[in-house]
Amino acid sequence: MKRSDNTILITGGGSGIGEAMAQRFHDRGNTVIVAGRRQDALDRACAGRENMHGLTLDIADAADITSFARRVVADFPAVNVLINNAGIMRYEEIGAARDLADAEATVTTNLLGPIRLIDAMVDHLAARDDAAIVNVTSGLAFVPMTATATYCATKAALHSYTVSLRDALRDRVEVIELAPPAVQTDLTPGQSTRPGYQPLEEFADELMALFDAQPTPPEILVQRVHNLRFAEAEGRFDEAANALNEMVRKTRAAQQ
Repeated sequence: MKRSDNTILITGGGSGIGEAMAQRFHDRGNTVIVAGRRQDALDRACAGRENMHGLTLDIADAADITSFARRVVADFPAVNVLINNAGIMRYEEIGAARDLADAEATVTTNLLGPIRLIDAMVDHLAARDDAAIVNVTSGLAFVPMTATATYCATKAALHSYTVSLRDALRDRVEVIELAPPAVQTDLTPGQSTRPGYQPLEEFADELMALFDAQPTPPEILVQRVHNLRFAEAEGRFDEAANALNEMVRKTRAAQQ
C-alpha cells in the first residue's frame, strides 16, 4: 500500500481507532474521507484539515451503503483505498435464552456492513492503480471473549472473508487485515481509561510504522496482539482463552 497520494475511505472514522488512523494517514499526504453515523463527530475529526472530508453512512443499512458508495465514487473518483473499520461491541449473556437484538445488530454492522461496502466498491477499486482494502478485525477473532461472543464471531468471520478476498483479488487489489488488541477507545463503556488496554496514541503510532513497511504486511499486528493472534499456532490456545475470560470476569465483577 502506498504511503501517500492515496484517496482513502475509512468507515467509523469519527472516533477511536478510525479517527486516529484517518488523521495519521492525512498527515502523510493522503486525501481522507471519514464515514459514520454522526456528522458532528465527523466534523470534529476533520476540523482544520484540508482534503479531509466527513460523509454520513449507516453501515447497518444496505440501501444506504449502496447510495453512499455511488456518491463517494462520483464525488471522489480517485478513491483507491477502503478501510472497513466501523463496528460495535455489545456484552451479552449467551448461556440462556435472551433478546437477540444486540447479536443481530452486531452481525449486521460488523460483518454484513463490510461485505456490502466491499461489494459496492470492488469494481471501482479493481480499476484503480495502487488499490487496497483494509479490513479491521480484532485479536478476539483468534481467541474469543465469552462476554462478547457475537462480536468475536463476527471478527473471526471477517478474518476468514479477508483471506478469501485476498485470493480473489490477487494482482488487482491489495487486501490487508488489521487486527487490533484491546485499545483504550469508547468501543465499550469505560474502555477509554481501562487499565491494561493499549493507549490509543501509542497503538496508532505503532500501527502506522507497520503500514509504512514496504511491502505492507498482509496482516497488520502490533506487538500487543501477538499473544492472541498466535495462541493456537503456538499450542497455547486454551491457556490464552482461560486467562482472557478470567480477567474479563474479574474486571466486570469489580465494576458492579
